[in-house]
Amino acid sequence: MSIIKTATPKSADFVLIALTAILVLSGFLIFASASLGQLARGGASYSAVATSQLVFGIMGGSIALFIMSNIYYRNWRQYAFYIYSAAIVLTLAVFIPGIGMSHGGATRWLDLGITTFQPAELLKIGYIIYVATWLSGTHRHIDSWRYGVLPFVGISAIAGVVLLLQPDTDTFLIMAAAGAAMFVVSGGRWRDIAILAGAAVLLLVIVAFMRPYVMDRITTFMDSDKDPLGSGYQIQQSLIAVGSGGLWGRGYGQSIQKFEYLPEPIGDSIFAVFAEEFGFLGSTILVLLITGFVFRGLKIATQAADLFGTLIIVGLMTAIALQAFLNIGAMIGLAPVSGLPLPFISHGGTALFTLLAALGIVLNVSKYRLQKVSA
Repeated sequence: MSIIKTATPKSADFVLIALTAILVLSGFLIFASASLGQLARGGASYSAVATSQLVFGIMGGSIALFIMSNIYYRNWRQYAFYIYSAAIVLTLAVFIPGIGMSHGGATRWLDLGITTFQPAELLKIGYIIYVATWLSGTHRHIDSWRYGVLPFVGISAIAGVVLLLQPDTDTFLIMAAAGAAMFVVSGGRWRDIAILAGAAVLLLVIVAFMRPYVMDRITTFMDSDKDPLGSGYQIQQSLIAVGSGGLWGRGYGQSIQKFEYLPEPIGDSIFAVFAEEFGFLGSTILVLLITGFVFRGLKIATQAADLFGTLIIVGLMTAIALQAFLNIGAMIGLAPVSGLPLPFISHGGTALFTLLAALGIVLNVSKYRLQKVSA
């Protein structure tokens, strides 16, 4: 057997399409149930959040996925710098009075009138595309500090400064992890990664001392019983919800914790709502679906026709996997509460739209996979 590169595009990977469709549809059903908790709150109405998720997130995202899956993925290389630069500028626009929107002490959204938009989601994708482009062109010098490590740090630091100003520490950590994964796959030395990881831990410690809310998350993770009505409230209520689900769950729509008790039941607490309604078995199936989705993406990455295709998939799948782990882990006490949404499921039309658009690029890469043929 030998491996050759296909001259013409084949069909996009059916398994990844099927897994994406299952996650999107099941995610909306979970979201619809969790949204009922809005009826007992004074925030956005049930119809408003459901319409945003369905129209902008699912319908708009599906259109974006279709369009992106039909654009030859290598074309993104020549526009990578401009995409990354535009994403940086757009993310900085949240600080413009009258346009930027603040919530919970963070300035992360643009007010578009009919809806809000979080440009950091675009920055995440722009960063991955640019780093994949840069690494695929300079991977032969990746073990050089002057031509490899330092430029990589510089590219990441620009995005980091912008996000930490908002502040949005969690998104920056996700991006940095995706960048590190691409750096390793392109041939980066583990010694360099260890040095960069040490620097990242030092930076996190500094940020924790400068930002009290980060320190609160860390100390609460270490001892969630210390302040059950304050910083430990969310994890305590999440554990009650997850434990109440038992093996089989209370049943679809029957969560009690989503009314009044769980903060952000349609946001970062949505897994706790799901676990309460579908129990341990349902939660296991969801985790397996996300895991299968990520591993299918990584399999496509190993068959990509070039390094750029491999890197862009590795970056995207790393970001999705880490974000899902941090969200679910936070709800069961295995990770600090981060406020990150659960991919495919949590409320956030921008996040779902950009996620599906990015998956369109992955599907296009899958059309040009290396094929095994008889010699």
